[in-house]
Amino acid sequence: MPIEFESVASAGAQPGGSATLPLAKPSWLRVRAPSADAFDATHAILRAHSLNTVCAEAACPNIGECWAKRHATIMVMGDVCTRACAFCNVKTGRPKPLDPTEPERVASAVAALGLEHVVVTSVDRDDLEDGGAAHFAATIAAIRGAAPYASIEVLTPDFLRKEGALEIVLSAKPDVFNHNIETVPSLYRRVRPGARYAQSLSLLARAKALDPNLFTKSGIMLGFGEMESEVHEVMDDLRAADVDFLTIGQYLRPTPDHASVERYIAPGEFTSYRERGLAKGFLLVSASPLTRSSYHASDDFAALRSARQAALRH
Repeated sequence: MPIEFESVASAGAQPGGSATLPLAKPSWLRVRAPSADAFDATHAILRAHSLNTVCAEAACPNIGECWAKRHATIMVMGDVCTRACAFCNVKTGRPKPLDPTEPERVASAVAALGLEHVVVTSVDRDDLEDGGAAHFAATIAAIRGAAPYASIEVLTPDFLRKEGALEIVLSAKPDVFNHNIETVPSLYRRVRPGARYAQSLSLLARAKALDPNLFTKSGIMLGFGEMESEVHEVMDDLRAADVDFLTIGQYLRPTPDHASVERYIAPGEFTSYRERGLAKGFLLVSASPLTRSSYHASDDFAALRSARQAALRH
């Protein structure tokens, strides 16, 4: 039976949202219930290693499908974020100190799950001098030791005012560096108030400049009230930063306390964005209502490598 992930039960003014009745969710945003056995097996491994996932903490609509395939995006450095983005379901507050055993637990879980491609993300840790960069590097190193066959993708915070943090992460040699731009610049104050659009662009550009062979990736959500022309401008900015891979998905409000959905974008519009992005020079564009940053990440990594090889041949 279909699973519903977004609450549309209340109306009225919402923090970061508008004082309008919530929109009815269209049929194309319904997902099927997962296979219980495979889902439970993945959950058991993650629980045994005491790990957080962005799948659960951020209420991802694809959790059933991904966990049924033994895929999970591991979220390190706790489950409390120092930021308060209007779209995010992760708790905001004062995080606990870092757990030095976490990198090894992540690596052990990756081996137990048999992951060929692993995505590691984190909460924002503005309280740490390096923003958690050394913890990312330690986690990458631990995975390399336990699962040398696995490719590694990191989805990092923006490391705002954390000098040298990016260099620390890249020194551990991830295969993919991902940082999400999230929305168009005109909506940053409402949707992503603790971040800076220019900082995110600069981070992505510097990552590719520091390691030209690194795959870089970013993502945006639609439905906050952005204009089509603004999305095209973000694409141009990301290509100017030499980003290889763009993901575009529909924003789904986790609770009535989060930013409202201003519009549900039809699947055909996502197809148009994908075609426009490829025409602008991205190696890969994943665009659909249920696309998320790490959705089908393993298949996408293989496609990225193939696209780069094809580009080099031509």
